[in-house]
Amino acid sequence: MKEESIGLIIGISIGVVIGIVLAISALFCFRCHRKRSQIGNSSSRRAATIPIRANGADSCTILSDSTLGPESPVKSASRNGGMSFWLDGFKKSSMVSASGIPEYSYKDLQKATYNFTTLIGQGAFGPVYKAQMCTGETVAVKVLATNSKQGEKEFHTEVMLLGRLHHRNLVNLVGYCAEKGQHMLVYVYMSKGSLASHLYIEENGMLGWDLRVQIALDVARGLEYLHDGAVPPVIHRDIKSNNILLDQSMRARVADFGLSREEVVDKQAAIRGTFGYLDPEYISSGTFTKKSDVYSFGVLLFELIAGRNPQQGLMEYVELAAMNTDGKVGWEEIVDSRLEGKCDFQELNEVAALAYKCINRTPRKRPSMRDIVQVLTRIVKSRHHRNHHHHKKSLSATADEVSIDVDNQDTKVTSVSQHKREESVDSAADMYDV
Repeated sequence: MKEESIGLIIGISIGVVIGIVLAISALFCFRCHRKRSQIGNSSSRRAATIPIRANGADSCTILSDSTLGPESPVKSASRNGGMSFWLDGFKKSSMVSASGIPEYSYKDLQKATYNFTTLIGQGAFGPVYKAQMCTGETVAVKVLATNSKQGEKEFHTEVMLLGRLHHRNLVNLVGYCAEKGQHMLVYVYMSKGSLASHLYIEENGMLGWDLRVQIALDVARGLEYLHDGAVPPVIHRDIKSNNILLDQSMRARVADFGLSREEVVDKQAAIRGTFGYLDPEYISSGTFTKKSDVYSFGVLLFELIAGRNPQQGLMEYVELAAMNTDGKVGWEEIVDSRLEGKCDFQELNEVAALAYKCINRTPRKRPSMRDIVQVLTRIVKSRHHRNHHHHKKSLSATADEVSIDVDNQDTKVTSVSQHKREESVDSAADMYDV
């Protein structure tokens, strides 16, 4: 009887232990499933840790609400099931880590931006902060806003592309952060801000003509590298003055590669970009090519010439002027009035004629970026040659003036000496008479 009671107790104990183990396993599985299903919208809850301001006193980037495109892949993935999004996120994070770009911790970037209070810009991707790293390096940190129209896909695109693209006229990506539900990109700091801020904000000063042409050449070289130097070639798809950044020496670099695509991928895609800069052929067919970038660059050239925003009737203004110019000469009427005529009108007509070729309705009639670089390089070199020749003439004229002055000085000295000798003779004669 005693042995039976002991066996009963042991059996009950084993049953209780098994029941507890099963309950714990079920709870663990439930929590895992719940956690995975909530990954898709965890970013929106955690975003409260970053105080994102809509504007700032030192903001230098003009807002552009004209970016088009489908909804963020984060939202669509959360509706398609937590497991598929979790696996997709795992693949993307592995790709990002394989890009060769250093990864920063959230805590380091939070400290470097003084808890995200050093706002310097705001764009479709999200806010941009100036950061002072512990190494002493100054960088710019771009934070993906939770309601961004570009989304997480663009974040991965930038990291993967800029991990292999390196050129002096492209903004360098020096790191990224994908932690605590946040996505951030760390760039080399461009102290002079965007080209748009210098064209449309008076406090930044007026850009001279020579500098505008040099900026156009810098941008053209960056695009030429993307089209002809990168393997496979890359199409930027969002060339505009907001995406051209200037360093301390006012040299330009192309930025914001969130919409960029390699040319080898399927070219049929949703229309993405900024109104005013979009290639009409791209809008009608949905097919983007290198010549779509050329069209956007042509618009940028006219923006530099006229100092007028493409979203405020620039191209209509250009087409009216083209009716009187035949596309080659006579573009003086559209030049930025703030230049006050201080520009070489021969250069102006050459640059405007080039820009008009870039915006040709037929893509195959547009020049390549390599041709554009050659034309702009020739314009800049011709200017330097003229300035050098003019400088030599000025020096020669100055030397002649100095020579004439010396000759005059010798004549003066001779005449003074002769006058003194005559005075001496006259004085001696007077003394003899006395």
